[in-house]
Amino acid sequence: MATFAYATTTAIVFLILLPLSCSSESILHHHHHGDNSSVQKSDVDLLEFPLNLEYLEAEFFLYGSLGYGLDKVYPSLAQGGPSPIGAKKAHLDDFTRDVIEQFGWQEVGHLRAIKKTVKGFPRPLLNISAASFAHVFDSAFGSPLNPPFDPYANSINYLLASYIIPYVGLTGYVGASPKLQGATSKRLVAGLLGVESGQDAVIRALLYQRAELKVEPYGITVAEFTNRISELRNKLGHEGLKDEGLVVPKQLGAEGKVSGNILAGDEYSLAYGRTPEEILRIVYGSGNERVPGGFYPKGADGRIAKSYLKKE
Repeated sequence: MATFAYATTTAIVFLILLPLSCSSESILHHHHHGDNSSVQKSDVDLLEFPLNLEYLEAEFFLYGSLGYGLDKVYPSLAQGGPSPIGAKKAHLDDFTRDVIEQFGWQEVGHLRAIKKTVKGFPRPLLNISAASFAHVFDSAFGSPLNPPFDPYANSINYLLASYIIPYVGLTGYVGASPKLQGATSKRLVAGLLGVESGQDAVIRALLYQRAELKVEPYGITVAEFTNRISELRNKLGHEGLKDEGLVVPKQLGAEGKVSGNILAGDEYSLAYGRTPEEILRIVYGSGNERVPGGFYPKGADGRIAKSYLKKE
């Protein structure tokens, strides 16, 4: 009887302590989250590469809404990287400024999330000057706009400039998703993709509401601006149709039934995916992942981007 009682007591104590043991293990794992030992080696480069775009979005949105960026709101995230070129506060109406500020803080969270998971790298040199955006729009229209496009001049211009950025990031996350091996990596990218897609949807919705509005002083509609930017990204990416403006031929609309295109998607209304190489071609504005420029005068950072830069 004594032996039975001892065994029973031991079993009960074991069952009581088991959840605590599991909980401690879980807490221990959580405590070490951010050290990439829990991330499969093959995933690290794919998780670090998006930092390039997250830095770009964070600085553009923070400066546009607040007039300052990471160096003031979260200096350690920049890791000593150079301050962006030409960043400044935009002339925004109250509603647009509110939305853009929210985007800016969301990007801070994205940077923290990625750097909590992998080591990352310092902020690369970014050129988000009015001249840099003007060059993009000139390329989209095939000739210089007069006067040069200024993204910081007003809310419509700023939203059109914003149209350029989150969508490229979300296509990158879609492209990376099937290549990821580990659960931690997949969970992180799914979370990033959800919010990047939301940002793009908000920007597209605000512009779609004004699709027929003529952007002054050019006399060109908002819809045409978005169509030209999307065509340019397709051209630079060199991988066919992966980008669509706000109004498309009906056969390209959802189920071939509508020409309104508030969200871009393929024939099944699924998001398009892009590789890091395609993204570099677009954000460099060169159509070549080996030739930096555009928003990244000295090139993007991380092993993937650096592997394409010419050695000195």
